[in-house]
Amino acid sequence: MFPAKSTIRLGRAALLVAALAAALITAPTASAVIGSPLVGAGSGRCLDVAGNNTALGTEVSIWDCNGQANQGWHFTSSGELRTFDDTRCLDAYGHGTTAGTRLVIWSCTGAANQKFRLNGDGSVTATNSGLCLDVLNHGTANGTRVILWTCTGTPNQKWSTGSAGYPNPGYVTGDVGVHDPTVVKRPTGDYLVAHTGDNIALKTSADRTTFRNAGQAFPGGASWTTTYTNGGRNLWAPDISYHNGQYYMYYSASSFGSNRSAIFLATSPSGNSGTWTHRGLVIESRTSDNWNAIDGNLIVDDQGRWWLNFGSFWSGIKMIELNPSTGMRLNNTFLSIAGRGGGDIEAPFIFKRGSYYYQYVSFDRCCQGASSTYRVMVGRSTSVTGPYYDRNGVNMNSGGGTQILASHGSIHGPGHQAVLADTDGDFLVYHYYADNGVSLLGINRLVYDSAGWPSVQ
Repeated sequence: MFPAKSTIRLGRAALLVAALAAALITAPTASAVIGSPLVGAGSGRCLDVAGNNTALGTEVSIWDCNGQANQGWHFTSSGELRTFDDTRCLDAYGHGTTAGTRLVIWSCTGAANQKFRLNGDGSVTATNSGLCLDVLNHGTANGTRVILWTCTGTPNQKWSTGSAGYPNPGYVTGDVGVHDPTVVKRPTGDYLVAHTGDNIALKTSADRTTFRNAGQAFPGGASWTTTYTNGGRNLWAPDISYHNGQYYMYYSASSFGSNRSAIFLATSPSGNSGTWTHRGLVIESRTSDNWNAIDGNLIVDDQGRWWLNFGSFWSGIKMIELNPSTGMRLNNTFLSIAGRGGGDIEAPFIFKRGSYYYQYVSFDRCCQGASSTYRVMVGRSTSVTGPYYDRNGVNMNSGGGTQILASHGSIHGPGHQAVLADTDGDFLVYHYYADNGVSLLGINRLVYDSAGWPSVQ
């Protein structure tokens, strides 16, 4: 039997913590260029700042993709489309709002003519005019200008991000060293992140871009977990959500080489360090079980029923029903919702959008630094309890799953994903490893095709 994440994490915990401390992480991504290429569907060429020129007013065009800074673009949380390692913004020249308006780079001002939106159909629109980024006259040659034009849905107005279909993580900065992240947007509009660490590590952000350390959920320790951690303080894979005026956090305790594991619940009125109250043991697994009680995730279905999905390796991903009044286990319901015949699967996260429940899981190996092979898979169901099928109709209980994110370039082992529904769209939140083995925060927008299947932008 291959070891689950629970059999790897603790053994590598000291190395991970040391690496994080030594790195003093401030870099937004592991790659040399901030952002990802925008590749034109009609040309196969990248949105490019002409001549690699940083001068204000330089026009944009298409050019062979080359990975340079003038082809690295990212959307900020405020809608800017930045390039040149975050030093220049795409700008509708002269605040133009008519078809044919030139697109140039300029100093980032936050003005309306520098706000853009990437749409689910691959088009990019200027928010103050509703016009689309358009390759002039459907051109496909190097140097063809990109302008604003009435949206037509044609290939010269469609763009995709990243290499091999996978974008680099979006721009984040500050305290971005995380492992197994989960995030919730507070009623006040800021963001709370929890992740694997001693006594559960916390971070906050005002804008989904800059993050800062916010201490530990249990600064005084979590003595009730030590039976499962062999006395250690490292607690894993929290899941945070906000219900009934308070924050709920499900989190895992385990030890190296064992599925003697447990998922606990804590609640807090604010989510801040030191305000979390231990509510009790939700479920535990023993070495005689063929499943593992880690990586819990709460989903509330359309009927208001609460469910906890969880699991790692062994016989796969499980689900139990919870009491909405207490957040604790309601009955003896025990379902299997995904599995690979004992193989590498864990970190389930179920997210409802439209008529479907989407189950995201991580396949393959975590926690091995730049050698990690984690990848993000998804299936969906019209019922929260399944069955879940991938895009090809394969049941997730039979190893099914459609891949939407995997290692590429300097991004290694992206996984242990969560989904954040924000006012400007849905976002995949995950960790990945840099070339030096440090684990970092990744955030990317999710978009959906005409059949409702998600992809990462």
